[in-house]
Amino acid sequence: MADLEDIRRIASQLPGAEQSTEGFGFSVLVKGKHKGFLWPWMERIHPKKPKVPNLDVIAFLVPDLETKDELLASNTVAYLTEPHYNGFPAILVHIDRVDLHELEFLIVQAWRCKAPTHGARDSRTVDRNGD
Repeated sequence: MADLEDIRRIASQLPGAEQSTEGFGFSVLVKGKHKGFLWPWMERIHPKKPKVPNLDVIAFLVPDLETKDELLASNTVAYLTEPHYNGFPAILVHIDRVDLHELEFLIVQAWRCKAPTHGARDSRTVDRNGD
């Protein structure tokens, strides 16, 4: 079972990854702009009221919509989506329903989606089995 501290520990070790100063999320600097690769799910708890961060569910970028569909089909307990993310390559993850190897895979994959090419290719290689 994973938690926010595991995400913080793994993500902060990736080249160029920075934690947001306003809430929980990570980004990399690309051409002078911060590009997010994981962030908390914003949940609407009450109709007609603003959404609020749900830190039990984290949004992770994925490389493409095919990967998103594969992940959603692979673990319906941990992975989900909502209409807001239709057509967008990101997946919502109940972080307490994935193990550390899966979490590391998701974080590195999300980071690679935004990291400058030189850093993404030279960094950690993690496959879905955690090898």
